[in-house]
Amino acid sequence: IQCFLNVIFVLFVLVSRGQITVTQSPSSKSVLPGESITITCRTSSSVSGYMHFYQQKPGQEPKLLIYTTSNRFSGVSNRFSGSGSGSDYSFTINNVQTEDAGDYYCQHGYGYPLT
Repeated sequence: IQCFLNVIFVLFVLVSRGQITVTQSPSSKSVLPGESITITCRTSSSVSGYMHFYQQKPGQEPKLLIYTTSNRFSGVSNRFSGSGSGSDYSFTINNVQTEDAGDYYCQHGYGYPLT
């Protein structure tokens, strides 16, 4: 029996130093355990690497995974990675596990992200 993992990506818009819009794609995606998935986050203007990535599971607060584009937060698996610059960023989950199911957000913010 195949076990499908539904990973949902949600558009997150933040107003910071004027209005910068962050657009994620795809909006939702189903993947099988063991596969990899990448989402892209595009901003309306350059954010100079100040892009952060979060995971949120039902009934829980968002959990910081990656900060300032590519830095893993403490305790985060190396299956999670981020990259990018300027106004184009990506977030990848390698070897997806069933426990990775949830919502994933990219967030632009100057300074240290919410933890």
